[in-house]
This record gives sequence, structure tokens and C-alpha cells, in this order.
Amino acid sequence: MIDEEDKDISVRRQCELLNISRSQIYYKSRKQKDRNKENIISLIRKINEDCPFYGARKIRLILKANIGVNLSRYCIGKMMKENRIKVIVKKRSLTKQNKEHRKYPYLLRKLEITRKNQVWSTDITYIRVNGGYVYLMAIIDLYSRKILSWGISNTQDTGFCLEVLCRALNKYGKPEIFNTDQGSQYTSKAFTAVLEANGIKISMDGVGRALDNIYIERFWRTIKYEEIYLKEYRNLKELKIGVRRYMDFYNKTRFHQSLNYKTPNQIYNNSEKNGNKVIIPHYSWIISYYRMKEYDFERCVDIFKKGRSLDDELRIA
Repeated sequence: MIDEEDKDISVRRQCELLNISRSQIYYKSRKQKDRNKENIISLIRKINEDCPFYGARKIRLILKANIGVNLSRYCIGKMMKENRIKVIVKKRSLTKQNKEHRKYPYLLRKLEITRKNQVWSTDITYIRVNGGYVYLMAIIDLYSRKILSWGISNTQDTGFCLEVLCRALNKYGKPEIFNTDQGSQYTSKAFTAVLEANGIKISMDGVGRALDNIYIERFWRTIKYEEIYLKEYRNLKELKIGVRRYMDFYNKTRFHQSLNYKTPNQIYNNSEKNGNKVIIPHYSWIISYYRMKEYDFERCVDIFKKGRSLDDELRIA
């Protein structure tokens, strides 16, 4: 009776001529509305499965282009929230600076990396587990792309970072340059004193310059898309098992195009060995890193060089 596609006579005029209310034309039963909503939610869920990184804006465009559904992004966002349809998004930066800590210059600009243990780099990322977040730290050798050491913790304090660093130093020797961001864990006296005691040059990314640490950033993307996003870890134990399995695969089996389709282990193990002596701090300092605040930086370095424990230092004092 009413032709909504008629370009000559509007729907309003057609209703006037037929003496009917426009609301009768646009009315849809509750059942029909619910059925339409369920269909749209199913489509949103399908789009989210195919492209879990698409938010409400892009899903709105897909719905409009493919099936002609014209909903606002706020409406789509509300549907996603009500049905627990989540989008993979980059969390805000985990780097928290301490203005009292010393910052070091960035040493890698235009540096040609030609050998293993020339430059190590580190960073921390987050992983969602059972409704909360835990933190993954890794140390990478930039020449071979080998992950030398890693750890998972529910906090990102200095002690956690020191443990990961000491494992790498103890197993692989020491690098010429160690690159970090300006997070308070890395600029702390305890962390930088270990590097200084070993004669390692310290390099730090500029603020807001993710490309300064591009190799470890690429690794985060790789492990998340190839392992973490594909699994649903129920607890920390399952996560550690999964990450350990992936680290072995990444170092021993996974071919890298940038390495001429060789594995990180092949590149690292075929390079010359680093025979330099490594200084590892006494474990008492790792678990009581905050006590370093009581000493000046030169004394912290001296403590590590001489291998004194916290108890030794307290007796001297």
C-alpha cells in the first residue's frame, strides 16, 4: 500500500492521502525487533572472530557496506558490551618513569650490529589471564634475535627484572650494550649498578619512541599473535607452560626471514663465544633491591664488583 521507495510522493504524503498514521508504517513487533537484534549480534560476533582487532567503528562500516544495516557505533558498542564481545587492543604504555633516577642516552642510532652479544634489549608487556593481567619480560640478542632470558610475574618490580637479567648474564655472558626503555625498574640503582659493574654500556629509548626498541616490540607482536591470542589460559601455571613451549619453538625451530630463513639458535650458536667474566649480584640484593636506595650509585657498583651480600654490607656499616 505504501511505497517507501517512491521518490515523487513522500511517505508522509502517502499516509495523509490514505488517512493512516505513519507510526503504523514504521511499527515492528517486539518479536521482530528481538529477532533482528539477534541476527545483528551474530554478525558482530562473526566479524569479531575473523578480525578480533576491529572496534565498533569498523564493525559499523562492515555492517553498513555488506547488509545495509545503519547503526551508530555507540549502539554497536553497547551490543558488544552486553554480549561480552571483546576487542584486542593495545594497552597503554607500561613504562613508568622515576624523575629522580638517572637517564642514559640512546646508543643504537645508526649502529651497525654485526655480532652476537653486541647489543641486548629488553622490555615488559602484559598478558591477560583469567580476568587479570600479568607481566612478561624478555631479553633479546639483537644480532641473532634469540630470546636469552624471560620471566612472568604479577608485578613489574625491580627484583623481578633483576632475576631475568641475572639469568641471561649467568648463561650467556655479557653484552657490550644493554638497551631498555626509561621505566623505573630499568633506571633503578640496583638494575643499572649490575650493568655498570660488568662494564656494560647502558642505552635507553627516547620517551614515546617505540621504534627505538623495535626488535623486542616485533617479538611481542609475534608471540601474542602466534601463541597467546590463540589460547585461553586459565591460570598462571598454564601460561608459563605455554610461553616456555613457544620460547623453545621460537629459538630452536621458527625460521626468520630477516635471518635468511635460519633460526635464532643457529645464528647465535655459530657465532664466536664471549669469554668475558660476568659479575652476578648476591641473591640477597635481588630480593632486597630497595635497600640500594640507601647508598650512592658508586657504592652500589662497588658492592656488586666485590660480591658482597646484604649482610656483609650491613656488618661493614
